[in-house]
Amino acid sequence: MARTTGRHRISRRTKIATGALGLAIAVGGLVVVTTTGNDPDASAALADKSLFVDITKVKQNVNIPQNQRNASRGTFTVNCGRNENGHFNADNFIAQPGVKMGAEHLHDYVGNLTANADSNNKSLAKSGTTCKNGDKSAYFWPVIRIPSNDKAAQKNGTKDSDGNWQRYQEAQQDAAVEKREPRVDCKDVASELPEDVPASAAPVVEQELKKLDEQREAAEKKLETAKNVDQEVTGPLTEQRKQALDKITQAVQQPGKQNKDFGQLAQCGIKQPNNDGVTDNGDQNNEVNTEGTKEHKHSKPGDKNLEIGINNGTIQRPVKAELTFRGNPNSKVKAMPKFLRVLTGDAKVSTNGPKNARKVWTCSGFENKVLMDKYPICPEGSQVMRIHDFPSCWDGKNVDSANHRDHIIHREANGTCKRGFTPVPELRISLTYDIPRDVQLRGGYSLDSFAQEKNNPASDHNDFANVMSECIMFRLVNCINNNKTCRE
Repeated sequence: MARTTGRHRISRRTKIATGALGLAIAVGGLVVVTTTGNDPDASAALADKSLFVDITKVKQNVNIPQNQRNASRGTFTVNCGRNENGHFNADNFIAQPGVKMGAEHLHDYVGNLTANADSNNKSLAKSGTTCKNGDKSAYFWPVIRIPSNDKAAQKNGTKDSDGNWQRYQEAQQDAAVEKREPRVDCKDVASELPEDVPASAAPVVEQELKKLDEQREAAEKKLETAKNVDQEVTGPLTEQRKQALDKITQAVQQPGKQNKDFGQLAQCGIKQPNNDGVTDNGDQNNEVNTEGTKEHKHSKPGDKNLEIGINNGTIQRPVKAELTFRGNPNSKVKAMPKFLRVLTGDAKVSTNGPKNARKVWTCSGFENKVLMDKYPICPEGSQVMRIHDFPSCWDGKNVDSANHRDHIIHREANGTCKRGFTPVPELRISLTYDIPRDVQLRGGYSLDSFAQEKNNPASDHNDFANVMSECIMFRLVNCINNNKTCRE
């Protein structure tokens, strides 16, 4: 899906949406590793060899909760590729909004094409995407590297053409401008729908949600040139929404139940940088930097390996990146609201402690054994994996919180959500890497990290910002709650 454009930035946005968006990291203080001869360990990353363990010697430690009668057993997998377009940067617009290169380590991106330090709801919604079904969500995680002079490094590694400093700068410039601009603000509908939408009503609901998505997008375009916002934008949009919402209300009505009038969600407004619009849903926290790291000043782009800080070697693309939303073992799930921010894991575990760290490391065929503070050494025929399960208990209102965690938390081991929280689809990102066994045995691969983490595997983390249309989100929830297996 090409990114829609507007005003004087048309040509740049078109290039961003259709081209390979990436980043040739500008690293003035780049750590240069000198190698001698053909020693494959000479340029190895900084992870200590004691951090590696044979997965076959690890005891089973994954307990899957038993599904209860009202469980939502379906899955919805989104095909967003594996970053073939080379979208990398050292930003994190969720934990460190506005801080360029603040992460000190490189992130792999799939989905949203323009995600960068200055990304905001408006710029994210305007972006193109790598996802086949049009999902504009941003999915990103730290890269894995192996020594550049290792013969195996280039097989799934980055190429000279990966990363593009100019496009990265253009994306940031656009997002920085859009952060200061007004945007259309409407109440979320998908997250207000009942979990048990009748099968007969689903086509109507999906059709009307698609209309709502299209109406909102058209209103955003009108906003750029409107002289009277009430008359030209919000007034007509609210009336259009009333018609669509009335049809949804009629479609989902069920005899003997207390049915909701969705017409109350019709009102739209204009959200300025200094007001809450009509939603008042905590997205002012989108501007809170919880990592405390300041912008890194760099004078020139880095080399083809996009090395930064302590992180050196050739980036290894996953041979498989699977993004799957799952249900809850105890109940049906509600839709996530648009622009919801979700974090899993902790990039600064040595500073913050293990509270938010997660077990993610394993090998294919050994998914019942998952490690937190060790890198796995896999047997022949098995591949290194990272499995990130995201929080799936939402507070029912906010898309973000001051620490970017309190609004959505992990479920309990038995699947239940803490009182006051609602089950939403649980995102699982499974990453599979073709790292040769001899590289594993000598401790020759590692995770990008902050300097103080010294490539600690326990610092692994993953980030997600929901920018799905309400129509896609409805299909996702409907699939999960009806116990289907869906792929888009």
